[in-house]
Amino acid sequence: MKNKLEEIARQSIDAIAAAANPEALESLRVKYLGKKGELSAVLKQLGTLSSEERPVIGQLANEIRARIEDTLAEKSAALQTALLERRLRDEALDVTIPGKEFAAGARHPLRIVWDECVDIFTGMGFSVAEGPEIELAEYNFTRLNTEEGHPARDRQDTFYFTDDDRVLLRTQTSPVQLHVMESTRPPIRIISPGRVYRKDEVDATHSPMFHQMEGLVVDRGITMGDLKGTLNTLVRRLYGDGAKTRFRPHHFPFTEPSCEVDVQCFECHGEGCRVCKGEGWIEVLGAGMVHPRVLSGCGIDPDEYSGFAFGVGLERLAMRRFNISDLRLLFENDIRFLSQFN
Repeated sequence: MKNKLEEIARQSIDAIAAAANPEALESLRVKYLGKKGELSAVLKQLGTLSSEERPVIGQLANEIRARIEDTLAEKSAALQTALLERRLRDEALDVTIPGKEFAAGARHPLRIVWDECVDIFTGMGFSVAEGPEIELAEYNFTRLNTEEGHPARDRQDTFYFTDDDRVLLRTQTSPVQLHVMESTRPPIRIISPGRVYRKDEVDATHSPMFHQMEGLVVDRGITMGDLKGTLNTLVRRLYGDGAKTRFRPHHFPFTEPSCEVDVQCFECHGEGCRVCKGEGWIEVLGAGMVHPRVLSGCGIDPDEYSGFAFGVGLERLAMRRFNISDLRLLFENDIRFLSQFN
């Protein structure tokens, strides 16, 4: 039995020394030291020895077990060191190699102006309200004092979903104002940004889909002076204190009195060019005092409350803000154009 133990010691130590990886080392541990391993098989035969031989062979077996365990530990440490050195060599980072340049994205110029307008109006105490882009004609037209037969409801001007012209793509975000006035009592001070749709021909200043930011204020004692002050604050915050505006009398069914607001053309500075169609000014929004009929239709007493509303074309604000001469550039996704706003 002594010879058998020494043979196991010699074989195990040689095999451990030749192990190439941690998996092979674990297999050797199980083979020699496991419950069914070769050393355990020999120790099970101690009962067949005489009382004189048993302690001698037992002591030798323990010494061999300890030697095998120490050899396993040393080999395991050596394998781990070799593995680490190989990883350090294979995964070495050459810090002298130039890094890869990744182009950072940027906000779209429309989103820049959108966010700036929201910041300006929220700074004046407005909150943001949203509504559906698919709307009932009752909210898009009728309750805004635009009855059946009005030119704005013509199929040449508007995108309808149903044959009876009851459902359409909203032509303005004004329906959001109605929804707010139905559910909220004055004082009201909101803006409603979003996409709107009209059958406009595509040119340097028109698109069948564009973005509006409408506003509504309803409270006691609201006047046209409040409206002009609010809009002039918007224009000057966007374009600087030297920006010039022009208020022109106009007619909108849902406001009375009404006006259109122009900003001096950024391309020709009032001289007249193709961008402003020779006028020297670019219309950016319509506005006015909320019509009493619209207020009363939402359950608000026009004898007690008054208000103003406006609708800003965000594309035209962006064109003026960044000196863009053609609105189509905003929708063509040309990376050469968009990369200028990084």
